[in-house]
Amino acid sequence: MSLLPFNRIKPPPAPAPPQRSCTWRVGLCLPGLGADPPLAMLSAMFPAVTFRGLDTPWPERAAQTFDLLIVGLDAADPAEIDRLTTRLSACAGRIEVLVVMRDADVELTRRLIHQGAADVLPAPVTDTALAIALERIFCRLDTGRAQRRSGEIITLLKAGGGVGATSLAVQTAVRLAANPASGGVCVADLDLQMGAAALYLDIPDPVTVAQVLAAGGAVEEMSFATALTAHRSGVSVLAAPGELMPVESLNPALIDGLTAALRRDFEITLVDPPTVWTAWTNRLLRQSQRILLVTRLSVPHVHMVRRQLHMLAAQRLDDVPVTLICNQVEAEAGGLTLKAAQQAIGRPFDLVIPEDRRLMHQAIDQGVSLASVRRGSKIEAAIDRLADMVAPARVAAAVGAER
Repeated sequence: MSLLPFNRIKPPPAPAPPQRSCTWRVGLCLPGLGADPPLAMLSAMFPAVTFRGLDTPWPERAAQTFDLLIVGLDAADPAEIDRLTTRLSACAGRIEVLVVMRDADVELTRRLIHQGAADVLPAPVTDTALAIALERIFCRLDTGRAQRRSGEIITLLKAGGGVGATSLAVQTAVRLAANPASGGVCVADLDLQMGAAALYLDIPDPVTVAQVLAAGGAVEEMSFATALTAHRSGVSVLAAPGELMPVESLNPALIDGLTAALRRDFEITLVDPPTVWTAWTNRLLRQSQRILLVTRLSVPHVHMVRRQLHMLAAQRLDDVPVTLICNQVEAEAGGLTLKAAQQAIGRPFDLVIPEDRRLMHQAIDQGVSLASVRRGSKIEAAIDRLADMVAPARVAAAVGAER
């Protein structure tokens, strides 16, 4: 597969410089930063930012107190490295962390970035290098805040494999795109190793995540609205790589840029990530306006739903709305019942989607909507209800008027 031509993804018109109408809170963890941290210099350079020196390597309730932490790290101390990487994973998406590292090396720097560090600077760090790094982080924070009022990210969280989440993503996207008020619908397949959304929609030459990364430049400046291949329904698709890629190819910073660009260019983006939990999938869920937790009616899958819900709570992601979907439910199946599954989970399903394997496979093989194969099916009606659930209020109102 050829690399993405540079003319396929172009930056949108340059936005006006961000206006900082709020004060960012920055904590400098003084242990490990040297004897004379430049608090006065930073306060003078960034008068709209509150800087505070801390006599601890990492404060309690860091994400509730600060927007950014500047921490020191001794690369020769394995225990210190382990503590920091654990903290980075735990706070991914909730706070930015700038690491000043003594005895820095490239491998550890890349590891910290993948774990969620906003930037890594070698110690001793110059005032100029620190100021440039901070300006870049503040600009990203400003841009992210300004873009929260744009399109929505809907992320599918799977309770194990084989739950049919990709089928739901593409069919729901097709249903949403059928309404002119949708404002643009995208499916972003971030399952870097097993993603198949482009195949489900029969798109022969899609733009892939691998091509986006190979194009270089800032992901948030790419114009996906014009670069992505669109299905005949109008759904734009960012496809999974054509070849297997390491899950670590993405990181929280790339996810920040990608979600910012997708929210700018589309009203609704359905994101299909891998089943694994990483720093960047954590960040993706935190950037989402809704999570679709998809499962099947089986004892192992119900057990995995409970684990996923517990994980969301442990990562303090339970404030993101979760729509619980039981997919592929057979009408006369024996064994576990819906009532028993809901009692085991501790909450009801928001939507039950019936099994119609033959119809779904026909739609996938032809790359079309369910209605194009057969109208009026029960599974089509269920996916219509799902589209209503995830659509922003403006789009939902238009869909209702259309019907």
